[in-house]
Amino acid sequence: MQERTLGSGLTVSAMGLGCMGMSQSYGPNPGNRQDMIDVIRAAVDRGVTFFDTAEVYGPYVNEELVGEALAPVRDRVVLATKFGFAFDDQGRQTGVSSRPEQIRKAAEGSLRRLGVDVIDLYYQHRVDPDVPIEDVAGTVKELVSEGKVRHFGMSEAAARTIRRAHAVQPVTAVQSEYSLWWRRPEDEVLPTLEELGIGFVPFSPLGKGFLTGSIDQSTSFTGSDIRASIPRFTEEARSANQAVVDLLTAIARRKAATPAQIALAWLLAQKPWIVPIPGTRRVERLEENIGAADIDLTAEDLEQIESAAAQIEVVGARYPEHLERRTNL
Repeated sequence: MQERTLGSGLTVSAMGLGCMGMSQSYGPNPGNRQDMIDVIRAAVDRGVTFFDTAEVYGPYVNEELVGEALAPVRDRVVLATKFGFAFDDQGRQTGVSSRPEQIRKAAEGSLRRLGVDVIDLYYQHRVDPDVPIEDVAGTVKELVSEGKVRHFGMSEAAARTIRRAHAVQPVTAVQSEYSLWWRRPEDEVLPTLEELGIGFVPFSPLGKGFLTGSIDQSTSFTGSDIRASIPRFTEEARSANQAVVDLLTAIARRKAATPAQIALAWLLAQKPWIVPIPGTRRVERLEENIGAADIDLTAEDLEQIESAAAQIEVVGARYPEHLERRTNL
């Protein structure tokens, strides 16, 4: 697979693998733990070197899964995980926390669960409004100097916050939602990253599955599926937003591809320092996603997509209000 560089020197595969869904958020897993390990290892066999997890996924169990799966190939992969939440004695999330002592506690836990000596890319998962970002960046800077972290990342942070953090400890990558149906990063974040030389890692690059074309008005979501609580996934919103999928499908037919591949290829075409991390629990979907890296969207293709997308108004909020308040701080 082709490679891309995040920030000033973190080289990764052009497509990464988001591992959250193997442990939470999208309903019951289709198989057992070994099935998920097999998918992760299949990704390595197909050239993927960039894997994304977090202490809060599970909590904790996703890091353990990813660590076990990648232990035999540790020297060939880049592991990204995240801090930024607090937990009670039962391991239940109690809110955001990026106090220096909490960051250090989180780092030690992640190192242990991943079974590694150093975290390649360590993101602040959500900005903590009660802790100056300079203190957060300074704590990560100490972890870097101690050899426990290689690169600093941020997730869902506003441009002004990224600038302040970058002045203390260089930010290698920013992770935020970005796709044809969520383009807010284009307003301020992407120009800031280009100016500062920071890479961008879009999560939910397939719109939590919607842009694959496999979800329609008749699709139902179980209570354990996060999409059951997302306004953008109400039946009415799905009906209105079908226009985005129809656009991708039209391009896909011409390119002998799938809507998902066109959605990912569009992201890759935006900037050479963008690395999407689609998630999946199935090898066939993994192979489909990876295939997007081989699709060449011409200037004419991109212009057609842009022109058509400008005529589509996406309906519904991407998160319930209480979750959206944690973003863009």
